[in-house]
Amino acid sequence: MDGRNSSYPHRFTPFFTSQFISYTLTRLCQEGQDYAAFIPFPQSFFLHFYMLGVVWTTMLLMGTWYFAYKVAPLSAESLSDSAAASHLTGGSHVFSLHKSRFPSADDRFNVWKSAFLLLLMEVHVLRRLNETFHVFNYSPSARMHIFGYLTGLYFYTAAPLSLCTFCALEVVTFAANQVAELNVEGQDMLSITDFDLWGYVKPITRLGWCQWAGAAIFAWGWLHQYCCHAILGSLREHRDQTAEYAIPHGDWFEIVSSPHYLAEMIIYAGLLVASGGADFTIWLLMVFVVANLAFAAAETHRWYLKKFEDYPLNRWAILPYVY
Repeated sequence: MDGRNSSYPHRFTPFFTSQFISYTLTRLCQEGQDYAAFIPFPQSFFLHFYMLGVVWTTMLLMGTWYFAYKVAPLSAESLSDSAAASHLTGGSHVFSLHKSRFPSADDRFNVWKSAFLLLLMEVHVLRRLNETFHVFNYSPSARMHIFGYLTGLYFYTAAPLSLCTFCALEVVTFAANQVAELNVEGQDMLSITDFDLWGYVKPITRLGWCQWAGAAIFAWGWLHQYCCHAILGSLREHRDQTAEYAIPHGDWFEIVSSPHYLAEMIIYAGLLVASGGADFTIWLLMVFVVANLAFAAAETHRWYLKKFEDYPLNRWAILPYVY
């Protein structure tokens, strides 16, 4: 493995949770250990993280959104419509089973809030999957540690789930009962003429200012991360390129060494704000993201200063004017 690749913290490693392990193993390599024995997986396996993230988030999003539509109407009008529909169909066992679980407006609001958070996460992982194919040109010699690989799979399983813990069990039970009813009642209940697109979308427009403020913060970080990843990807346009590393310029790279990590923090801060800040699991997710990225950014900043004599001294590691 090229010496520069083995000592460079992050240039083509967009998944942050492997950074601590990668850096530790790099130190072992410098002390004479067998680096290849510790890093068995190609870095291109980042693709697996985002494929898992997209599939898993999509399943949770579709299940939660359908559950919210059927069981957690936000308006009095919707409540009346749902009750009438249940009466006309002879009373849905699934609806009867779950409507008592969310009797208050706050509970129903939280179900839709979970669906909204999953929608934001879906937008995020879809972009990351696209970048794996079209932006990041991983070197064939680049490797990742097995623990980093397993951590990535765990993260993209746990992170979407943490956004809907309020109703996750109910969604699973609801889906299972829906399948059971489908087996009993047949295909008639899936008539395309019964699909109400506006009915599925309208409740999202009833969410509060906190959700939309969080979505705006999320979009701010999302757009800047897209720009920063494009800049990093452009530094090596061909997968077999072995040219000397260059200092990235443009966008937030002019003020911090790891702006894509800063943008990732902002993305998860947006999710936290959109959640209302009352869910402990989302706080844990935010702390995990910040801790990992802060460490990775510090090591990256030190590497830049050591590698390049002309590296801009006015750049901070990750937080402008702070760190």
